[in-house]
Amino acid sequence: MIETAVRRSGELFESGWYCAESILIAVTEELDVRCEPIPRIATGFCSGLARTGGLCGALSGAILTIGIAAGRDAAEDPIDPAYVLVRAILRRFEERFDATTCLELIGCDLATDEGRQRYTEAGRHERCAEYVRGATRMVLEALDEEDGRR
Repeated sequence: MIETAVRRSGELFESGWYCAESILIAVTEELDVRCEPIPRIATGFCSGLARTGGLCGALSGAILTIGIAAGRDAAEDPIDPAYVLVRAILRRFEERFDATTCLELIGCDLATDEGRQRYTEAGRHERCAEYVRGATRMVLEALDEEDGRR
């Protein structure tokens, strides 16, 4: 299951979907969740929150999938299951990649033409593909671990 989704998220990213979209599509396919707004709800999270250099889009996509898998259905439902998983993903991602923001991870400002050119010329796409595959693996492992605790 995990390897299939990791491979699928990488394929989606290579085919033109962006980071958060790729993860959301691949993981929801694995979870057998079909919803019309997927992947549209992830688009603004791509490229470090719409090229602002913010939270990595791969990490954002992972967090979106946590909401789908462990989020609340009613205001009185507990928030802790989702929050525990989000904190775990943030910790794992930062431990593996040494940062959580797009700007820190790729070292170029995607909001500028120069930054996007540097992204391309420096081969940052491959680095981002690694973040996509890594975040996909991390979120599915965390969800599996959480299922095993229940």
